Amino acid sequence: MASAPQIIARPSPNFGPRRDGLKPEFIVVHYTAMDTAEAALDRLCDPAPEVSAHYLICDKGRIFQLVAEDMRAWHAGAGSWQGKRDINSRSIGIELDNRGTHPFSEPQMSALEALLPAIMTRWAIAPTGVIGHSDMAPGRKFDPGPRFDWQRLALQGLATWPRVIDPTPHSP
Repeated sequence: MASAPQIIARPSPNFGPRRDGLKPEFIVVHYTAMDTAEAALDRLCDPAPEVSAHYLICDKGRIFQLVAEDMRAWHAGAGSWQGKRDINSRSIGIELDNRGTHPFSEPQMSALEALLPAIMTRWAIAPTGVIGHSDMAPGRKFDPGPRFDWQRLALQGLATWPRVIDPTPHSP
């Protein structure tokens, strides 16, 4: 069993209470699309753009917590999943330090794999509730993108990966 990851506090002012008593039922995975983790931290902690996330995982695997999990981080924007809106009030947002143009690093994926089970347990989030930003905002958002290894997470029970169904009819 993996040990609990070390988490560095870096509070962002960009959050508020979850609306209507909602609790997290999804985890939304993003990429920062920025050149460095430091630039992403600066933006996610700057009150002007009004964006944040609960966590940022750097390329080297360092995990920063920006917003407490019981609060509503401003990461998802407009969109829906499973017919539900206000995804910010229904989710935990995890930003990954990546521009979307290269594979996600091994230390970063390992840190994500250490962080996810604890969040999923705390909030009773099933693997089907771990989604990409592009899933809840198709056409508007593309992250975490095609270079993100969903299958790796699925093999550990941390996400789902579609099974290929054999379309060939079989004789009895």
